[in-house]
Amino acid sequence: MKSKAVIFISIGVFLYLAFSTCVVVLVKDDQTQMDWEDRQAYNLKVISKLKVGDSRDFILEKMGAPDLTEAKKTEDGVMQIMFYRTHHVRQDGFTTQDECTGLIFIDDVLQAWGKHAYDQYTKTL
Repeated sequence: MKSKAVIFISIGVFLYLAFSTCVVVLVKDDQTQMDWEDRQAYNLKVISKLKVGDSRDFILEKMGAPDLTEAKKTEDGVMQIMFYRTHHVRQDGFTTQDECTGLIFIDDVLQAWGKHAYDQYTKTL
C-alpha cells in the first residue's frame, strides 16, 4: 500500500515539474496582453538589465513597441529615443513622457537611458 502511494506521489511531482518547466521555457511575456501596472513593472525589470551597446532590435524583441518615440538625424548618426512607461503619474488614460523612461539610440545601438540621458538628448536638439 505504501509503495503505491510513493509511486503516485512521485508521478505527481514529476508531472508538476515537467509542466512547470514547459511553461517557463515555452510561454513568452506578451506586453500587449498585460494591463498597465504589469507592463510598467515588466518594463522596469527589463530596463534594469539593459547594457549600453544593446541593439534596438533586441530591445524591441524584449519590450515590444515603445509608448512614445522621437528621432532626428545628427552629425553622429540617426538619434532615436524610445519611451517606455515605467511609473504612474496621473489617472488620465494617457501615457506621457513624464511617466516613461527614455532609451536613447544612435544608429540603432543603445547609448543611454533615463531622465539625465533624456535631458542631454534634448540639449542636442
